[in-house]
Amino acid sequence: MPASARARLARRLPQAATMFAALGDPTRLALVTRLCDGSRRSITQLCAGQPLTRQAISKHLRVLEDARVIRSERTGRESLYTLDPQPIGELRAYIDLVSSQWDDALARLKSFVEK
Repeated sequence: MPASARARLARRLPQAATMFAALGDPTRLALVTRLCDGSRRSITQLCAGQPLTRQAISKHLRVLEDARVIRSERTGRESLYTLDPQPIGELRAYIDLVSSQWDDALARLKSFVEK
């Protein structure tokens, strides 16, 4: 792997780890899924149909916000939450980079085995 690719990977690793951890929880992933349509939703709307308390959902939303996956905007007395697609795109680029590394490694292994 070229040094520039390794450097890019190293720069993305801390943020990618935070996003993977945030998205690794089923409740948080469900919240992200509910926001995937581009809508802005209040915590009341996000709690609807969830077996968790409002406080538990708030904690999950904070984790997602800290990971930059969602943003909140204060409107009057409530906060509205939206998905921020840019970090998801960065995560996809990170996965693509790691995937290409594996593809290269497997190609080298195949070449070695076939010789």
